[in-house]
Amino acid sequence: MVRTTFERILQQLHRRAPFRPFVVELLNGDRVEVDHPEALIVRARTAIFVAADGTPTWFDHESVNSLVANGQKKSKKAE
Repeated sequence: MVRTTFERILQQLHRRAPFRPFVVELLNGDRVEVDHPEALIVRARTAIFVAADGTPTWFDHESVNSLVANGQKKSKKAE
């Protein structure tokens, strides 16, 4: 995914009020549901999501295929 697109959309989804869960689709096929805003840390163009069971998932624009909100794709892999 293009870095600027990733950063913009992730920020929009992470900061919307009220917060609503969204899904990060990774290039390897994994899907991560971000279910709480405090479970996601974004810094230096990298994000870390910590699931309720403590499992961390690291991702950045190079590992993300799309970001999905309310069943609709917000962005696809570009180029």
